Amino acid sequence: MLNMDFSERLVIETEKVDWIKSPAAGVWRKPLEREAKESGHTTSIVKYDAGASFSTHTHPLGEEIFVLEGVFSDENGDYPAGTYIRNPPNSHHAPFSKEGCVILVKLNQFNKRDLADVKLNTNVTPWLQGYGGLKVMPLHDFEHEHVALVKWPANEVFNPHRHFGGEEILVLSGCFCDENGEYPKGTWIRNPHMSQHTPFVHQETVILVKTGHLPLAL
Repeated sequence: MLNMDFSERLVIETEKVDWIKSPAAGVWRKPLEREAKESGHTTSIVKYDAGASFSTHTHPLGEEIFVLEGVFSDENGDYPAGTYIRNPPNSHHAPFSKEGCVILVKLNQFNKRDLADVKLNTNVTPWLQGYGGLKVMPLHDFEHEHVALVKWPANEVFNPHRHFGGEEILVLSGCFCDENGEYPKGTWIRNPHMSQHTPFVHQETVILVKTGHLPLAL
């Protein structure tokens, strides 16, 4: 098990973490949280070398992907950097990358009733007006769970708030900040249920945010 105490606040600068070989040749991982070595609840940064592939496999409780670099592919299509993907529970595929790619992958974390199949290219999806100067791009909602991109203009400050059901953030560009520190591009943050902070930025910053999905008991 790795980082499976959901009452623990986590901050991982993923660009400083070494790549670990996966069972598939040319596929590398940076595990962020993991229930078991090759099964269960898992969150990782995954890199495919050019031409690398993974054999056909099933996702018992779904798979969530955000393509960070390159082009990720499977038998259903090609997904460039900026694509958000949800493969629902019991779906299966055989992923590969012709030119290589880097992706954020979350495995086996769906509600069994959340059967949405999502393929969303955020490069061509419009931003919506958010709080203050923020721009928001909703990616998925199911009951208490919400996933979105949030674009922060330089020097924006958000109001103090708590996270019911927790919050995960991956900094995609710029530098995200709160009273606990500064988090450059590539930083993954997990804030537990009912944690509180006051976020802000000094420069334009884009983050991938997921809220309301962590266990409620501390």
